[in-house]
Amino acid sequence: MGLIKQLRRRTPLGWLQLSHEKGRFLVALSGIAFADILIFMQLGFQNALFDSNTRLHTSMQGDIMLLSPQARNLANMSTFPRRRLYQAMDIPGVKSAEPMYLSFIDWKNPQTHQHTAVLVMGFNPDRQMLDLPEVNRNLEAIKLPDTVLFDSASRGDYTEAIAQVEQGKPVTTEIERRTITISGLFKVGASFIADGSLITSDQNYLRLFPGQQASSVSLGLIQLQPGYEPKQVAKNLKSYLGDDTKVLTKEEFIAFEKDYWQKNTPIGFIFSLGAMMGFLVGVIIVYQVLSTDVNAHTKEYATFKAMGYRNFYLLGVVFEEAVILAVLGFIPGAIVPLGLYHLTRNATNLPVYMTLARALTVLMLTMIMCMISGAIATRKLQSADPADMF
Repeated sequence: MGLIKQLRRRTPLGWLQLSHEKGRFLVALSGIAFADILIFMQLGFQNALFDSNTRLHTSMQGDIMLLSPQARNLANMSTFPRRRLYQAMDIPGVKSAEPMYLSFIDWKNPQTHQHTAVLVMGFNPDRQMLDLPEVNRNLEAIKLPDTVLFDSASRGDYTEAIAQVEQGKPVTTEIERRTITISGLFKVGASFIADGSLITSDQNYLRLFPGQQASSVSLGLIQLQPGYEPKQVAKNLKSYLGDDTKVLTKEEFIAFEKDYWQKNTPIGFIFSLGAMMGFLVGVIIVYQVLSTDVNAHTKEYATFKAMGYRNFYLLGVVFEEAVILAVLGFIPGAIVPLGLYHLTRNATNLPVYMTLARALTVLMLTMIMCMISGAIATRKLQSADPADMF
């Protein structure tokens, strides 16, 4: 019995069985790597969807946000009465309540002269509304009529235009038949809803959108005095303001945007479905490999059962194979997406990056995927009689 225990510890049966059929082994690793690549890409795109559409939310300097109850996301904000901001100042703990105007507009690329959609943000340049140093250094510039700041990380060919602005040479283009001047740059990046963004003063914004009244604002940024809890102040604001205003903390505002993209748009569902399909593909591939291996070694497993080995031991051998496949298949499955992420960033300007959390998540999914396949593959062994297996 002591010798048997030593053989159990020292003989890597799972590895020997896999490595004996090298061709089948390489095919299995390729299949698992393919499934991992699919999962990595879908999760990367999904994360880019959330990050690209919430970068502006994150940069906004407000502890609490006021918006219209009809607002669906940043691309569909609607408006609410500006007087609600003045009323908000009555609530204890509110330090300031500033309006922000947001809308999309078609503009002409100053370099290629092609038209594209950009997000325009307007606010009082006497206030620092965004945690973006480049914007805050150029607030005086956007006080000038028809002057904007341009997102240098926008999607499209702006190399020459950006170089001119960096050299201190203003660049002009057109928006709604108005000639505007780009006097400065900032960096946020493109998103799934806009190729880029422009920042200007509230007065310039209203000139670009003459149909919008100054008394109707898209977003209200409320800053609190030190020592006040945003959730409690938000609760007080909800009970004090009218039904025409929605109150969210900054964290809830970011979650509000993510929730829209995840639950109310086809693209969010597609990315989630793609990740699940990758997982199912991996389960099927590993099951085929392990099932074939089990069938090929039926007599060996029968011998083990006849010698007194329990089903638990046989299951352990198959699980050993599953773990080996998971780990070795994960390595190329994690390396290839690094290059694909780089290509995607260069082509789209979307924030597609590999993260440790995502890598660990996919590794765990790969382990679970292989364990499920191993458990299914050994069902025949667990119920079979040794005499029937010869």
